[in-house]
Amino acid sequence: MVGYQAVTKRIIDFIVALSALILLIPFFVVVSIWIKRDSEGPVFFKGERMGRDGRPFNILKLRTMDAGATKMEAGLTVAGDARITSAGAYLRRFKLDELPQLYNVLRGEMSLVGPRPEIRKYVAMFPADFKKILTIRPGITDLASIRFRNESEFLARHNDPEDEYVRHILPEKIKLAHEYLAHASLINDFAIIAKTLALIFKNPAAIREGL
Repeated sequence: MVGYQAVTKRIIDFIVALSALILLIPFFVVVSIWIKRDSEGPVFFKGERMGRDGRPFNILKLRTMDAGATKMEAGLTVAGDARITSAGAYLRRFKLDELPQLYNVLRGEMSLVGPRPEIRKYVAMFPADFKKILTIRPGITDLASIRFRNESEFLARHNDPEDEYVRHILPEKIKLAHEYLAHASLINDFAIIAKTLALIFKNPAAIREGL
């Protein structure tokens, strides 16, 4: 996506993110109180991810795990993890923990649609593939978010979730990211957003199903 389409995409990202953040203020207030009452620790989680041109940034999420869950930095959390809080389980079910990333979009670190940002060590495993992927901003949702909507449940069924992720899921995510790049357009972005919202709100049970 180049030229005026890239500029238009950024303008749309900014307007939508700003509008959504303003409208969601009451939601964030209520959820912040819920998270704080449910478990000790901060309301938000910040974790390093690799952004456009390989520049790292801190992705923002609502905290869904116990404050001492340092393994969250590993980038993988499987379903049924005992460290997931009661509030966190609900927020994850409906992907509400991802909403603070609208702030990352507002800052220009992310886009509404684009390849999901990965942590440094996974990017380092596939440098050639990510060199092209990181020519654009990562997104809140993408083709892989739809394809692997139940990723944590799938990984929970494996003895070594990270090995399964690196050997099978991540290569498929990379393939989908390249597919997105090859056909990037505003129309495709709107289609991905529509499919994402349909999965979450029209059929939330799909998130809990296996691959």
